[in-house]
Amino acid sequence: MKLELGYIYIKDIQFGETSKVENGIIYVNKDELKSIILEDQNLKSVEFDLAKPGESVRITPVKDVIEPRVKVEGPGGIFPGMLSKVETVGSGKTNVLKGAAVVTTGKIVGFQEGIIDMTGPGAEYTPFSKLNNLVMICEPIDGLKQPEHEKALRFAGYKAAAYLGELAKNITPDETETFETLSVTEGMKAYPELPRVAYVLMLQTQGLLHDTYVYGVDAKRIISTLIYPTEIMDGAIVSGNCVSACDKNTTYHHLNNPVIHDLFEQHGKTLNFVGVIITNENVYLADKERSSNWSSKLAEFLGVDGVIISQEGFGNPDTDLIMNCKKIEAKGIKTVIITDEYAGRDGSSQSLADADVSANAVVTGGNANEVINLPKLDKVIGHINYVDIIAGGFDGSLHEDGSITVELQVITGATNEMGFNKLSAR
Repeated sequence: MKLELGYIYIKDIQFGETSKVENGIIYVNKDELKSIILEDQNLKSVEFDLAKPGESVRITPVKDVIEPRVKVEGPGGIFPGMLSKVETVGSGKTNVLKGAAVVTTGKIVGFQEGIIDMTGPGAEYTPFSKLNNLVMICEPIDGLKQPEHEKALRFAGYKAAAYLGELAKNITPDETETFETLSVTEGMKAYPELPRVAYVLMLQTQGLLHDTYVYGVDAKRIISTLIYPTEIMDGAIVSGNCVSACDKNTTYHHLNNPVIHDLFEQHGKTLNFVGVIITNENVYLADKERSSNWSSKLAEFLGVDGVIISQEGFGNPDTDLIMNCKKIEAKGIKTVIITDEYAGRDGSSQSLADADVSANAVVTGGNANEVINLPKLDKVIGHINYVDIIAGGFDGSLHEDGSITVELQVITGATNEMGFNKLSAR
């Protein structure tokens, strides 16, 4: 399967009378977009704001971040099973508004939501401070239950991202990259001398606002399966969860999964990138056993020499991570796991809730319990009063002068377990 991504580099975003992309600038007609978003009767209101790199702006509580993309050629549309009908995506041509994002915020859905600072020390911990962000402040109707509230925000983000993406459908990209995954037999013939490597992508599926969707299906309902990496680049997997902000895989993370990009970069050079095994992170032991059994079985079936495993979340999912690792290692397949740590504020506590001697090759995204002081910024988009209760905050986090003392856990993407961040350890 072959996918061509056309990058249209965005240097600014502004409001305007006509929505368009011109000379690297996105212009957004707020009224037109508002009418689309408010078709959802579960939303009482929606307002839009802009947050650009270097501005003295804080966004909180952050629900999701989505990159605008649009199908130009090939089957399906962006976010299949959500906005587009269920067709297999991952081939043809897709245009990307690179350097832009849609950020959803508003009244808090769950306590595990985050902060994006566009400048200052907090901006150094999140990749989203480097983007030109259209921020949506969505307020639900009175009395709306949390699952419906989460869904309303989720779809509002997809709709806004698709709306922006459509503006680039007929634009010639500034740069184009092509990604291709061969069939198993073709791949073996093409690179017989290179080690075969697969990627086991663990999806957050613990429920109670801890959900990820694959072609519109809640991933807790799937068994471990195979997927082309290019399908993920085309929006087949989206975030629906409210896990701790630091290691949440937003929809933006899935679309730009750095493990996939790095494996493609080395494909045909140092390794043969076979494809992606997706698996879930359920709560009950029987479900964990089933999913990890299937992950290891599929890795063996593909005849791979090595596997990279990334998780999402911490605590309960650490068990899934270690199960996947040790069962795949038991098949004679080498593994590298990507995680982050909750090692206490001084870094001296046990980093993961589970461990095994076979997990001897580990990449860490940093310690989420590390404390950071965030200075007051000139503007807050969203609701600052939730800082004391979101995960990583505490009673007294928000100071009278507007500054904040929190754990890194509150910063969206700070310790991302795909490695989409700047932190690590040796």
